[in-house]
Amino acid sequence: MKYRLSVVALLLVCFFSCSEKEELATEALTEYLPLQPGKYITYRIDSMVFTNFQRDIEIHSYQVKHVVDAEIKDNLGRVSYRIYRFQRDTAGATDWVSSGSYFITPLYDQVEVVENNLRFVKLHAPIREGNSWKGNKYLPNDPYGSFGYTFGNDDNMKNWEYVYDLFEPAFSYNGETYTDVYTIEQEDASQNVPITDPQFIAFKTRSVDKYAKNIGLVYRQHELWEYQPNTTGPDPYYIGFGITMWMIDHN
Repeated sequence: MKYRLSVVALLLVCFFSCSEKEELATEALTEYLPLQPGKYITYRIDSMVFTNFQRDIEIHSYQVKHVVDAEIKDNLGRVSYRIYRFQRDTAGATDWVSSGSYFITPLYDQVEVVENNLRFVKLHAPIREGNSWKGNKYLPNDPYGSFGYTFGNDDNMKNWEYVYDLFEPAFSYNGETYTDVYTIEQEDASQNVPITDPQFIAFKTRSVDKYAKNIGLVYRQHELWEYQPNTTGPDPYYIGFGITMWMIDHN
């Protein structure tokens, strides 16, 4: 009997020790989102907007620099970092102009980003393919409604399932190549896209981030829009927005 109990105890110790080693072997979140004051990343942005009474699609391009300013405390007293944004033309020929700020709060098991009073869980431990979490769980219902977007794309954003979908030793986009990249899939849904029947509603909801080790966010696509055929009115129209951004410089 004592021998059996010893074997069981040994197995339990081995199980918990192995589990602990496996957890310790995963990479720290800060390796994929460094937050030292003075660190910056510059992105090229392609922003999709709807003009001419929301009937036409235009792409507006520019550069944005995100600079880690200083360590602060958030409204819960937690260590956070203030990030300043600066914007200039696509060619980088004009001076940088202030373009707002946001906050990043790195915790033991997750990284929160607060922007425009919306809080997202952008990274979550462990960093491992297949690991998933509710990245928008802190969002209110209809989070983009306060910005004038009356579409249905954000109606279930709180339930989006973020997942580490893929690790790539190298990822290339538009002439830029990044190494040790994790892809975080967030949402991918569409209907009647591309619009083959203009008499029916269409929508696209696409959200994905890519983070490179020792650099941070290197690619993002965040696209939410609807097409309304407006069969009772004069013209069909769009409502929503879309951005594609990729890193072009960092320190």
